Amino acid sequence: MDQILKTQVTRETATSALIIRDGKILLGLRNYTPDKWIGSFWTTPGGRGDEGETVEECLKRETEEETGITDLKIEEYIGKVDGAKEGDIVEVFVCSTNQEAKLMEPEKFGEWKWFKSNEIPENFINKNIFSIIQKSV
Repeated sequence: MDQILKTQVTRETATSALIIRDGKILLGLRNYTPDKWIGSFWTTPGGRGDEGETVEECLKRETEEETGITDLKIEEYIGKVDGAKEGDIVEVFVCSTNQEAKLMEPEKFGEWKWFKSNEIPENFINKNIFSIIQKSV
């Protein structure tokens, strides 16, 4: 896992933090504008890397920017999956935290909420990550 975390991201690299606590996973309701997609979709914390950043730096930065969580513990590397956008690769990690998520980007997200694996809404953005969640939670 350390080797993956230290790898530098590319323009196509994104990260996803499956933050699990008490048998539930943290998801945010992302509101997309017409320039990307139209609609609202549930997603895990994470996102695209910045130039020069490692996978670990991207995962922690994106999680903090979106949720305010600063004590992210990276527990396990799950693997890479295709992103919701064609050509993107998402590096997926199981993580934990003792903190509660805050709405840090209200212009992008409507809320953060903890879900049991059998309660995850149908409008989850990435079906590849959805199947991983079903196995991880």
